[in-house]
Amino acid sequence: MANQDMLTAPGLSDIIAAVRQLQEAGKRLPSERDLASRLNVKRHQLRRALSELRAAGDIAPARPKRGEPSVHPRYSDELVRVTNPLEVIELRLMLEPGFARFASLRASTFEIGAITQWATTPANAKPETADINFHLAVATASRNQLAKELFIMLRKIGVDARLRVVGIAPATCTKRIAERDAEHRRIAEAISTRDPEAAESAMRAHLLLVQKRIVERSNAGLAAA
Repeated sequence: MANQDMLTAPGLSDIIAAVRQLQEAGKRLPSERDLASRLNVKRHQLRRALSELRAAGDIAPARPKRGEPSVHPRYSDELVRVTNPLEVIELRLMLEPGFARFASLRASTFEIGAITQWATTPANAKPETADINFHLAVATASRNQLAKELFIMLRKIGVDARLRVVGIAPATCTKRIAERDAEHRRIAEAISTRDPEAAESAMRAHLLLVQKRIVERSNAGLAAA
């Protein structure tokens, strides 16, 4: 991205990140036409990015057109009530190593650039935003739209405050961010060198460490209860 408000030869991940930046800065999103002009993107590109952000629950659902029913499935709310953080990470372990493998085989040069960009947390970005953007870039580069939609729903459920371990804060310390970035960079490197086995293995190793921390935090929470 050339700057916060203007994109040069943008890809989907760039547009999504730019819209998120506007929201994080506390700015109200303009109309679709004005936003497309501001970001220097085509309307169809912007609509796809907004659709993904709505699916992830990051922006409000689009208002239904006149005559259309206003019905929004509450799958995520229902699933939050019946699941827990360990089930979420178990399903991520089933999905995301495959995303990394496919990304190493299918990703475009631009998509690899987005993966590499988000592998290291930018100084001005929230750690959780950088993490989500990295994994979303890998899912996008896998070129499996159905699996990607499942991933978006899964991440939306996973970040729901109702699934946080009571009394245990998220791991956002400087040391953990540096460790996570190093894990992300190993995944990005394997994808960029078109090594599917290494990409799959690096993603699995990363998520197994995440799983280990969730278990430790859960046990600490139980001990403190």
